[in-house]
Amino acid sequence: MKINNPKTNVPSSCNLNDKDYMTRCLTYLKDIEKNYAVALTEASNEELYKKYLEHFKIISQMQRDIYEVMFNYGWYELQTASCSDITTKYNTLSKEFEDFN
Repeated sequence: MKINNPKTNVPSSCNLNDKDYMTRCLTYLKDIEKNYAVALTEASNEELYKKYLEHFKIISQMQRDIYEVMFNYGWYELQTASCSDITTKYNTLSKEFEDFN
């Protein structure tokens, strides 16, 4: 079962449309967010860490806001997971966590 909103149509042409721009922004923000996560783990002092964290939170919120807009326009859809899929994933992650400890 899919979770989505009615899709807002955009023009099909060689020109970029709103969905194209939003998809590009979302992709860039996800990449920037990942890079900030790495920078946080490698910050050399507390002040640098705090500054990275401040920027990480801003980028993370921007990414979330764009995702929400795209979801509301029907440009992003989610797949519901079955109980067995959730259990399988939980067991896999639990095992990995145990192995880590």
